[in-house]
Amino acid sequence: ACVTEELWPGFRVSRAAYVAGLLRPALLRELRLPARGLRLLARNPSSFTPIPGERGLLLGPDRAACRAEIRQFSQRDADRFGEYEGMLDRAAAAIEPLLDVPPPDPARLHLRDIPPLLRLLRGAISLRRDLPRVLALLLGPARSALESWFDSEPLRATLATDAIIGAWASPSTPGTGYVLFHHVMGETNGARGVWAYVQGGMGRLSELLAEAAREAGAEIQTGVPIASVIVDAGGARGVTLEDGTVIEARVVLSSADPHRTFVDLIASEHLPDELLRGIASLDFRSPVAKINLALDRLPGFAGRSGNAAGPEHVGTIHIGASSLDDLDRSFEAACRGEIPQRPMIELTLPSTLDRSLAPEGKHIGSMFVQHVPYQLAGSSWEVERDRLADRVFDLVDEVAPGFSESVLHREVLSPPDLERIFGLRGGNIFHGAMSLDRLGFMRPLPGCARYQTPIRNLYLCGAGTHPGGGVMGACGRNAAGEVVRDLSRVSR
Repeated sequence: ACVTEELWPGFRVSRAAYVAGLLRPALLRELRLPARGLRLLARNPSSFTPIPGERGLLLGPDRAACRAEIRQFSQRDADRFGEYEGMLDRAAAAIEPLLDVPPPDPARLHLRDIPPLLRLLRGAISLRRDLPRVLALLLGPARSALESWFDSEPLRATLATDAIIGAWASPSTPGTGYVLFHHVMGETNGARGVWAYVQGGMGRLSELLAEAAREAGAEIQTGVPIASVIVDAGGARGVTLEDGTVIEARVVLSSADPHRTFVDLIASEHLPDELLRGIASLDFRSPVAKINLALDRLPGFAGRSGNAAGPEHVGTIHIGASSLDDLDRSFEAACRGEIPQRPMIELTLPSTLDRSLAPEGKHIGSMFVQHVPYQLAGSSWEVERDRLADRVFDLVDEVAPGFSESVLHREVLSPPDLERIFGLRGGNIFHGAMSLDRLGFMRPLPGCARYQTPIRNLYLCGAGTHPGGGVMGACGRNAAGEVVRDLSRVSR
C-alpha cells in the first residue's frame, strides 16, 4: 500500500498509506535507507482540530505550545497534558523493544525468548508507579481512559482518533486503548511520537527498499500474480504464477494477509482444520474510505493563516466527528450499514512540506474517512461513493468555507476498492483487527507466533503478524531473522 501514483497530470499522490512514523530505527540503519535518499519530513505541529467560530486546537511536540492551545478549553487539561504525554513516553520506552523481536510463544519457549521476557519485566518494573494507568489504557476502552484524564471534548476527540484509526470500533470499545498506544510508539529522526511525510510520497520508501533488496542480490518481479503456493510432503517448495510459470524456492514468505495466504493460495487439504477454523474467525472488517484530492489552493480556517500555508496545514486536520459521542454515533451508523452523518475525517496536505508533489500553486490532499461499512444496507458503493465525498466536503466547508470549490480532482476509494486494488481483505489496513486477542503470540493465530506456519518452509511476514500494521517494517525484519536462523540450523 506504499505507492506514489500520478493520478492527474503533475499531482503525485500517496494513494493508500500516506504518513510514516512507525518505521523501526533498526530497519533504517541496517538497510541504510537515509543514505540511499530516504527523507522523512517531520510534521510539526502534528495535528489541528478546527472548530467553527473559534481558532481550534493545534497540537505538536512542543509541550509548552500544546498547553497554551489546550488552555483555551480547560486549564485543568492543560496542566495534565504533560503528565499524560510523559506516561505514554515511559510506557513506549518500556514496550517498544518488543517490536523488534518475535513474540515469545508460551507453548514453545526458547532460550532466545529470555532476553525479551527480561526486557518486558524490567519495563514493567520501570513503570511501577504508572503501571495501573498504563494497564487501564492498554486493556480498556480509550473513552474511559481519556475521560479520566481530560475534561474538554476537542482534546478528547482529537486524541481518540488514534485509538480507532483503521479499527472496526468506537472509543467505547474495549481494547481501543492499545490501538491508541500503538500509534504513539513511533519516532521520526529520533523524536518520539512525531509522524512524517516521506519526501516523494510513500512510494519512495518502497523504491528504496527495492534498491536495497536488489543490491543484496534479489530479483523483483511485478505484475505477475501468484495462483498458488506449491506444497509437497508438508513443505512449501515454490509458487505457481497465474500464467502457469513455476518458481521453485527453498523458502516461501508471504506478506499477503493471512486469509489470502492460507485460503486463496493454498489447497485446504494441506492445512490443519484447526488453522482453517481460526482463519475463518479472524476479523477483517474495515471502517475506512480513502479520498485523494488535487486542490487549487489550501483550505482557509477561521482565525488562522487563511489560504496561505500555515502551521495548521502541516499535520493531520481532524474534521467531522468533534466529540467522543460523535465518534460513538459514527460507529453505530456503520454497524447498521449506513454512512454516518458526521464521519471522522483526517485531512492531510503533504504538499505543504513537499512541493515536488503538485504543480506550482496547487496542492494534493489526502482524506482518511471512517466509519464507513464494507457492505451498505439498501444501497451500493457504486451509488454512494460520490455521495460520501460530497458529505465529507460539506463538513470541511463548515470549518474552511470554499473548500469544495477548491477541489480540481478527486478519487474515492471505498473498503471494497481498497481490497480490490491493494489486496487488503475487507479493506482492513492492518491485515486483520489489532484487538487484544490478536496481538503478540496470538497474531494472527497461536502457532504462527514466530512467523512460521504449519507448512514447513512457509513463513508469514506481513502486517497480519506481530507487531501489526502501520508501515513499520518490523514484521518483515523479524520474519527474515527467523528464516536466517532456521536455515542456519538446517545447514549445521
